[in-house]
Amino acid sequence: MGLGAYFRLARAGFVLAREGALSIADNDALPPVMKAGVRFGRLFERGEVRRSGNVERLTRALYRLGPTYVKLGQTLATRPDIVGPAAAADLAVLQDSMEPFDPALVPGLLHEALGTRAAELTEFSPPIAAASIAQVHHARLADGTKVAVKILRPGIRQRFAADIESQYAGARLAETFVPKLRRLRPVDVVATLDRSARIELDLRLEAASISEFTDNIKDDTGFVIPRVLWDYTSDTVLTTTWVEGIPIRDNAALDAAGVDRKALAKNLLQAFLRHTVRDGFFHADLHPGNLFADPRTGDVIAVDFGIMGRITRRERRFLAEILYGFIARNYRLIAERHFEIGYVPRSQSIDEFALALRAIGEPQHGRRVSEISMSKVLGQLFATTELFEMQTRPELILLQKSMVLVEGVARALDPELDIWTISEPIVGDWVRRSAGPLGRLEDLRDHFDTAVATLGRLPAVVSKAEAALDDYERDKHAPGRRFNRFMILTGFWLGLVVLLTALWRLLGF
Repeated sequence: MGLGAYFRLARAGFVLAREGALSIADNDALPPVMKAGVRFGRLFERGEVRRSGNVERLTRALYRLGPTYVKLGQTLATRPDIVGPAAAADLAVLQDSMEPFDPALVPGLLHEALGTRAAELTEFSPPIAAASIAQVHHARLADGTKVAVKILRPGIRQRFAADIESQYAGARLAETFVPKLRRLRPVDVVATLDRSARIELDLRLEAASISEFTDNIKDDTGFVIPRVLWDYTSDTVLTTTWVEGIPIRDNAALDAAGVDRKALAKNLLQAFLRHTVRDGFFHADLHPGNLFADPRTGDVIAVDFGIMGRITRRERRFLAEILYGFIARNYRLIAERHFEIGYVPRSQSIDEFALALRAIGEPQHGRRVSEISMSKVLGQLFATTELFEMQTRPELILLQKSMVLVEGVARALDPELDIWTISEPIVGDWVRRSAGPLGRLEDLRDHFDTAVATLGRLPAVVSKAEAALDDYERDKHAPGRRFNRFMILTGFWLGLVVLLTALWRLLGF
């Protein structure tokens, strides 16, 4: 990693501090080490920001810094409860209203990506949405079908690579000089975001995600996505059927069209939970620029599937039982699941952790979301994770980010939203099902598959053991060789017996 990565990191920190990025959070809710960092960073703020608290130039700063910083701004735009209404409104521009690239480049990019098929896209419009990664155009096929054509920004892969390199540099510095942050595994977190970005930058993989997502929700109602047109799709161009709706952030237009915003918020939150806990495959970039409402049906319409999240059945159960624990106010259950999945070290006390969770959860019950300060809740959560030496789970980073996004969008639609009541039908049903006979059978099937796979590898293990023993045979006249051979054979077969016994118990026999 070159010095350029550290230079870009330092420049980004300076620009963000100067434009007021450190002034938009509630500093009182932060732990001491972060408070000190914020105070130092704010020394570089422009005088105008310090006097007025106005951070209108932050959006332009994020755009100049690169696409990964834009993604950060998109997330913050959904959380006026954390950054304040004015900053959130300003950052909302980053969701789909950024400066488009030179329109003269479009024909060449299309021809390079699609060859002669590019000519079949007619009535090509100027950009109707421009974001950090790509921009979208309206077009028609020869048969008159309306389509949406997404084109990657020229040079975006190089910009992402530079951004990610500087973030790796920052993560390594954090692990080296701030030992308390090591439990958050910043390098692993950046690696997770890196993999996600690489997938997002190949539009064929986005097309495959849409295809899989379509299969998952084919029997659902209330959540609609476009269909992929594979003949007009490549690694830099994605063509889908056209979907039409009202931007979900436009409350005035939704009200004018008679859309029930409370029902829309409920539909969005329940759909996300369904995709997550039922399918383990979810849209991980549900900012308002990617969401629309069908005024005729009240359905949620989602677009832009470049960032998708996937979690295993074990992680789905963890998520569902954690949410259900908060719904049922069963903090002991939440604590036990954190220990089981390895979030909290075994050296900690389950009872004390359950007590800390109660201190976080109880004040939120019975409150409307408009009455909850998420910045204070997040600060309390961070302090709790530090107290109990909790480790970050990189595989859940996208899920955690997505939950913040979805809850922020739902909160904007319905300030009176009761998250727990809305979540219970989805989460509760899944928990009850997974704990019932059918869930037990699925667990048994998973254990059986693991056992079969392990047994299938045994012949290879035996062959390698025999090969190792043959090597020893060449030294059979060496002193103590017979004893060594006996010990090796005994150890191997003893290990095999232990393995088979463990598999037997795993299957529940």
